[in-house]
Amino acid sequence: MYTKVEHFDADITEALMSHYEAILSLLGEDVGRDGLKKTPERVARSMQFLTQGYNTDPAAILKSALFKEEYQQMVLVKDIELYSLCEHHMLPFYGKAHVAYIPNGYITGLSKIARVVEAFARRMQVQERLTVQIRDCIQETLNPLGVAVVIEAAHTCMQMRGVQKQNSVATTSAFTGTFMKDIRTREEFTHLIGVKLH
Repeated sequence: MYTKVEHFDADITEALMSHYEAILSLLGEDVGRDGLKKTPERVARSMQFLTQGYNTDPAAILKSALFKEEYQQMVLVKDIELYSLCEHHMLPFYGKAHVAYIPNGYITGLSKIARVVEAFARRMQVQERLTVQIRDCIQETLNPLGVAVVIEAAHTCMQMRGVQKQNSVATTSAFTGTFMKDIRTREEFTHLIGVKLH
């Protein structure tokens, strides 16, 4: 099994640790007790992992596997798992992205689409902006005839706090080109992903 090796900036880790120690103290915890001694360091490393998208160039990901190809039918990668942090409460939202594009002379590696989703998701986000960022990156980098992105996600900021609605799912969509102009193409996409958009 492949295990990803995580590299963290020591200075950033140290700075984050001090802040998390202060937060725990302000919440009334004893940061010196056994269960919490290493918590500031763990959280510091965890936050760097969860926000590693800031250090990633999504366009470069697509360009790293760019191939000339005269294919002009829909390319769809669906059910891409995503995990992100809501920028309003710093609580996770998670779900899946469905991404399609219609090539215009160039295609990219299928795994690169999933990596682009990951690069944008591993940042402080709102689902609406995440959807548009993925769409725009693919459109601007590949210049396809059209791009379609749909994200379905559950937000723990709604499940654990606030309205506390456990089964709510938010759906966002963003389209360009053929997916906007041709209703049949858009309907084919939504049929393939099994999502009804109103």
